[in-house]
Amino acid sequence: MNRLRFLIARTLRQEAPISALSDPRPALMAELAGKRVALVGNARSLAQGHSGRAIDAADLVIRINRAPMPEAESHGTRTDWLALAVRPGAGDLARLAPSRILWMSHKRKRLPWGVANSPGFYLYPLGDWTRLRDALGAPPTTGLMMIDLLATSDLSALDLYGFDFFASLSLTGSRGAAQVPHDFAAEKAWVDALIARDPRIRLTAG
Repeated sequence: MNRLRFLIARTLRQEAPISALSDPRPALMAELAGKRVALVGNARSLAQGHSGRAIDAADLVIRINRAPMPEAESHGTRTDWLALAVRPGAGDLARLAPSRILWMSHKRKRLPWGVANSPGFYLYPLGDWTRLRDALGAPPTTGLMMIDLLATSDLSALDLYGFDFFASLSLTGSRGAAQVPHDFAAEKAWVDALIARDPRIRLTAG
């Protein structure tokens, strides 16, 4: 598909041609199988810790949206996959250099051509977004969608860093919980229940 055809499909909300640009889900699952994965959220509390070395020691490091990395000591340095629900900022993709970009947002009109045309591109299915929204009673965050996706794979371990469910706010903005459309209490309960039944998943402090 060329850029013009993509823009037309995006404008007309034609899901099928946009989905055709995505790597198939089995390709992701194969890449995750047997891996120790670090999923790095953007909670401000992570910047106060010393998790950088542990993050970089994972087989696969996944970051979210603008993926701020204030210090290697707290955040590590690697980015293998980048999960986006916002347009990347100027220079973000060059700075992070992910091998795979996942578009998690249900808002296809925000999907940039450069992201959709990137190697390893993956389009998060609308059905999965809707399922989580219905379960939470609110739109899911990018982090929760990634946790849900990763939990369906055969990874060996999933460590969650920088997830405090907005207790310390986000490194990428100054909005409070009441100013964003997510239900963080519901997301915490969802993650706690998942961890209780899946011993592969651990939530670190921060």
